[in-house]
Amino acid sequence: MLATTSAVTGANVYLCQPLLGDAARSLHVSVGALGVLPTATQAGFAVGIALLVPAGDGVDRRRLILGLCTASSLVLAACAVAPTVFWLVACGLVLGILSPVPQLVAPLAVALAGGHRIGRTLGIVQGGLLVGVLASRAYAGVLASVAGWRAVFWCSCLATALLVLVLRRSLLAVPPAEPVEYRTALLSVPKVFAADPRVRRVTLSGALVGISFGAFWTPLTLLLEERYHYGPATVGLFGLVAAASALVSPLAGRLADRLGPRRAQTVMIGTVLAGWALLLPGGSGLGWLIAGVTVLDIGTWSNQVGCQRVLFALRPTMQSRLNACYFTLRFLGIATGSLAGTLAWRYDGWRAVACVGAAACAAALLVAALPHRARVTRRRTRRPPR
Repeated sequence: MLATTSAVTGANVYLCQPLLGDAARSLHVSVGALGVLPTATQAGFAVGIALLVPAGDGVDRRRLILGLCTASSLVLAACAVAPTVFWLVACGLVLGILSPVPQLVAPLAVALAGGHRIGRTLGIVQGGLLVGVLASRAYAGVLASVAGWRAVFWCSCLATALLVLVLRRSLLAVPPAEPVEYRTALLSVPKVFAADPRVRRVTLSGALVGISFGAFWTPLTLLLEERYHYGPATVGLFGLVAAASALVSPLAGRLADRLGPRRAQTVMIGTVLAGWALLLPGGSGLGWLIAGVTVLDIGTWSNQVGCQRVLFALRPTMQSRLNACYFTLRFLGIATGSLAGTLAWRYDGWRAVACVGAAACAAALLVAALPHRARVTRRRTRRPPR
């Protein structure tokens, strides 16, 4: 049930990507101008993670999840009736703010599992999230080609509303391990980031991988529509090429346990970089593009499971706050990458997009692989005079 919750709510953040061409024609603007929509949605997602997810350590997560899902269904209805680009982008921003439900579900799943097999539990929940993300691109593109882009938002509104009804009956209430006031929980997030170098390493490398990920998916829509002349249905179905990442996700936590946190992160980020190497010739070769998408998505989502595995093991009573810290930077990175990828596409096409993504990934690999210099305090002892 928690994996399904992650799937439905996670899909709401990404379903707009295959709709850019259809929505732009309907609203009489260029596709490039509407490229700000996924950026706004992802930026709003980062804001929601930063402001709402820390509350999960101090309140009943069930109540918080139900409230966010109810509000999201209303905003999806507002997206469906958007008369202007400004309306649609504004609703996308609000939708993003209300959508960090998967980031609340993950600590809840670990709590329900009694804190055992953290990697395996996170892998299962993220597998559901991946299915939702990938299926959202596919169903959004197909449905838009049949009934228009507005129908996609209406269907997502209905699915989210039905999810609320199911969760009200089936989701158990789990009291927080250590009740903490919202303000205290919120203010503790930057403090733990500043105090713990392990948290900084994981979250900063995750943000750079997010830039790499965001720089790919938005320009991919532009590439497939403008260079390969594919419609929204094909663009949406293209997301299913990366379905292998949903199968690999449950194994990523186990890999982190076997290799150790740093070595596992190096392998996962290196996989993302290998994906960009395959994507570079994808501007003129569809086979390279398909291979690159598969490898890049496997590396990106495996990296996310590995990062969460490390953070959740550090401080069990602060899992929601650590999750908020990680995903705030992660999705700010995705939003930044989405904008950078769109600008790179306008500047020099797919080659520039690949350079942006590969550079961000190389920086993430550097942050994850460099050894940390621990501060060593030496006590000075006075020798007795001779």
